[in-house]
Amino acid sequence: MPTVDVLLHGESIATNYGSIGYCSTLLVRGDRNIVVDTGHVGRRRALLEALSERGLGPSDIDIAVMTHSHWDHAQNYDVLDSAEVLIHEWERRYARNPHPNDWATPLWTSAMLDTIPNLKEVEDGYEIEKGVRILHTPGHSAGTMAVIVDTPEGPVAITGDGVANAQVAITKVNANVFWNDEDSRRSIERVLEEAEVIYPGHDRPFRVLGSGGVEHIATRQLVFMGVDLEDPNVSVTAERRPPYVMPDLDGQTMERLGYES
Repeated sequence: MPTVDVLLHGESIATNYGSIGYCSTLLVRGDRNIVVDTGHVGRRRALLEALSERGLGPSDIDIAVMTHSHWDHAQNYDVLDSAEVLIHEWERRYARNPHPNDWATPLWTSAMLDTIPNLKEVEDGYEIEKGVRILHTPGHSAGTMAVIVDTPEGPVAITGDGVANAQVAITKVNANVFWNDEDSRRSIERVLEEAEVIYPGHDRPFRVLGSGGVEHIATRQLVFMGVDLEDPNVSVTAERRPPYVMPDLDGQTMERLGYES
């Protein structure tokens, strides 16, 4: 049966200057080697090092899944030069005509996707291999998707930003909505029906408890460099930014994707 390994942990870290944007990057090992989300170019060296630590190089990756095309998840697919890259068909259509308020999908996103030679559009239920399938979870973006993996310990969900962190699983409120708020809540509930163990987009893996809480099941060490905490101009807070809903969600329609309503 396939297994899931964390190559790079995701973090929900922001500053008053903006988001650091570290997404989770996962390795699924089954009949083939599958990478889910490759992150932005600031993590390129870290991605290659994580693969090397496992005895793998870029050419050893057979499939790469893009949970969605936002900048912090999708800038390193060119490194995996032999991999077939999976994207949901709604996400590909939307990237060709993003909403003007959608700062997570700049106009160059479609041009970036055009450079991927082995890009394949998939739909809900697409089976990558036995025990590994796609779940369409729209809301955060039009084509956000999760990967459901049937592991020896039971099914787990690799969610991208459909469930970005543990707080999203607890509250059923997405951290950032660029497509549809109601779809987002339904997608969160669907993920939680599929799996108790979640590998989120910007947090450590966790298990959803029957009490409504969560239990993180992995540790990580995060080191900040070049930051002097004794500097009176530097402060640290555990407080998160409030959930963000993009203005003018009414403009996010099926017609925007080229479908009839």
